Amino acid sequence: MLSRVAENIYWMARYIERAENTARLIMVNTNLLLDLPKAGQLGWQPIIEILGCEAHYLESNQDYDERTVLKYLISDTSSANSIYHSLQLARENARTIRDIIPREAWERINGLYNTAKATVQSGYGRKGRFDYMQNIILGAQTITGLLAGTMLHDMGYDFLKMGRNLERADMTTRIIDVRSADLLPEHEMMTPFENIQWMSVLKSLSGYQMYRRTMQERVNRPFVLKFLLKEKKFPRAFFHALLEVKDCLKHLPRNEEAIELLNDVGKKVLRADQAILQQEELHRFIDELQLGLADIHKVISKTYFRHPVAE
Repeated sequence: MLSRVAENIYWMARYIERAENTARLIMVNTNLLLDLPKAGQLGWQPIIEILGCEAHYLESNQDYDERTVLKYLISDTSSANSIYHSLQLARENARTIRDIIPREAWERINGLYNTAKATVQSGYGRKGRFDYMQNIILGAQTITGLLAGTMLHDMGYDFLKMGRNLERADMTTRIIDVRSADLLPEHEMMTPFENIQWMSVLKSLSGYQMYRRTMQERVNRPFVLKFLLKEKKFPRAFFHALLEVKDCLKHLPRNEEAIELLNDVGKKVLRADQAILQQEELHRFIDELQLGLADIHKVISKTYFRHPVAE
């Protein structure tokens, strides 16, 4: 397979996953702000922090009011994490490999991009926001399912799965890190709402029902961390995503360096005791995981693509 084609497939998958993740964050944050008392609300700033784009956001915006943040997250063409920008890049990558992916997948990607662009105004207001975000999420999931059911499961599909799962693992760590730290202030009166905070973490990843089924415990910090970081069977858990990437790498040549890095990150997760990690320790731990993911991405880029790519 040409390195150009592998790179386009990899980034197409990452951008589709990124658009879906941003839509999920917006939906869950909207619902959470309705559930929490005013004393516990930090508004929309945590979402910008989750995506790691505070510096870029503040270059053109002065505050974190709802409409300004939503415009940045939905339609800002200069934002690497906006829904519109992600779908635009996913569409461009898909366009160049239309002879590799099924025609139906290209049509779905193109259609989702056009729909997101045409109805963007409805995402800003609360009245139409749910439908807009739901269309993005369901559209991305439809594309993922279509590719799984119609694309050859060859080397190209391995690059697609690697891109999707690296993006997914990165978002899982970001949600855990920033939401668990900043969403609720440490105050005695906020204690009764702690379970709402951790439920929001699970719902950001569509993991609430699967958590209850797997853990069979009430929602609390240690068990949520264990589920989202270590669970092998939940598709959006960090360790599951690593296993998916590793499985793909096994089918590729010159995979030794990437697999070694991946094994190191995996061991770090399995050895960590989330039950005793305090917030500062958790923050450092998540930083280490994110650096590990970045290193894996760099090795994949260096080994298989035309040139290393960093986004």
